[in-house]
Amino acid sequence: MSSFQLFRDRRLGRRIATAVLSLSVAVGAVFASATVYAQGQGAIKDPERTHYYETFKGKRVVFVPVFMGLDLTEGWSRVMSLQAKQLGYDYEVRNANFDTSAGVQILTQLLNEDPKPDVVVIQNPDVTSYAKIEKRLEDAGIYVIQLNMKSLTMTTGFAGADATVIGETQAEWVAKQCGPDSSQKIMILNGPTTAPWTVYMQEGYNNVLAKHPNLKVVARQSIGNYESSKAKSITEVTLKQHPDLCAIMGVWDIPDLATAAAVKDAGKTGKVLISTSGGGGEVACKGLKTKAFDHYVSYDVPGQSRDVNDLIQMALQSPDKPGKLKVALYTPLFVYTQEDADSHQCWAVDTLRQ
Repeated sequence: MSSFQLFRDRRLGRRIATAVLSLSVAVGAVFASATVYAQGQGAIKDPERTHYYETFKGKRVVFVPVFMGLDLTEGWSRVMSLQAKQLGYDYEVRNANFDTSAGVQILTQLLNEDPKPDVVVIQNPDVTSYAKIEKRLEDAGIYVIQLNMKSLTMTTGFAGADATVIGETQAEWVAKQCGPDSSQKIMILNGPTTAPWTVYMQEGYNNVLAKHPNLKVVARQSIGNYESSKAKSITEVTLKQHPDLCAIMGVWDIPDLATAAAVKDAGKTGKVLISTSGGGGEVACKGLKTKAFDHYVSYDVPGQSRDVNDLIQMALQSPDKPGKLKVALYTPLFVYTQEDADSHQCWAVDTLRQ
């Protein structure tokens, strides 16, 4: 090999080595850059997240139920308290204890407190008693959210069942069951006379009954403050007067367990049909599986709890004054019967999650 060839080959080798080294450095730089991007620049902050959590700090939400100790109110309250803990605002319960005048006093105290609560969640005992003070609360800068039992005044939010649709759903089922081969006699058990759960459900009942003039309402009575003893005694008297009664439409599952007990004592379980409604908790499954209830309209407390929590978040983030925006979230309803009772997962308070 000549000296020139040797020189040329050595130069080519050096060029190849230099090129390989440069390529290695470039590849290394690319990987290093990618690592830095992944570990640093690639992590992007959510621009809303910090503001979102800061919004709730120092805020206060108060729940004023008709009565604590019920599966409904305990269920709603549990889920509201879980959200409060997660988002960092204060949550408390002021129990009216089935006393409307006490409820008015509680709301008046909240109106006059300093500092005032930011949101008050209210379960109305009737359609009128809290209506004026709910407006006063919002005029004072407090967002009012009504839960399941709505007054005649619409406030910032309402989360709850459409009681009129519940009444229609019950009455339509009863109309199908109590055809011309039956006595077509029915009984209606209401709650307190002016309660939302009474007056709005009556509209639903009447809407359907108007289409079925052959159905005979032999009794339409109030069981007071959802009293089981009254539900049972009224049912006992009506069954004696009308032993051929076809069906009973009850206002709520807990007192209607007593309604069912009166039907059972008369030896008419399965003959006198019972349609009721409630939050879809353990009482619902118990009533269906023991054949106390034949038809059950559930307004799904877990779903309602999510709705009321969403309205609380909306109110606490709203730039508008209370009452400017009005949002109603009517709960989807579910119908249970004995035929599909085993397929339902009825909730218990300690199983509820946010």
